[in-house]
Amino acid sequence: MKKSVSGVQANTSMDGIARKTLAFNDEAMLCHFNMGKGARIPLHNHRASQVGYVVSGSLKFLGDSDKDTFVANAGDSYVFGPHQTHGCEVLEDSEVIEVFSPAREEYKE
Repeated sequence: MKKSVSGVQANTSMDGIARKTLAFNDEAMLCHFNMGKGARIPLHNHRASQVGYVVSGSLKFLGDSDKDTFVANAGDSYVFGPHQTHGCEVLEDSEVIEVFSPAREEYKE
């Protein structure tokens, strides 16, 4: 499977968040996100491990406790394990690349 970011329709079901699901199989999935300043992703968890890279911008990640809170800026990477509670506040317009393993069924498009 080959997918180009320019050839994929963005999913905008969350205010200020545009997700493009790129290449995937059952084991892994690559997604591209554009996030607007002030957007929020509520605390949640999922079966997939999540590895991310901030291409541009700045995001504040939240977890179950204050010790799980951190800011990721352009050039930073991060990881959340399976079922690890996390959420996000977008501090400035941001572009993010994330890999999920296994692939998230609800993101398959």
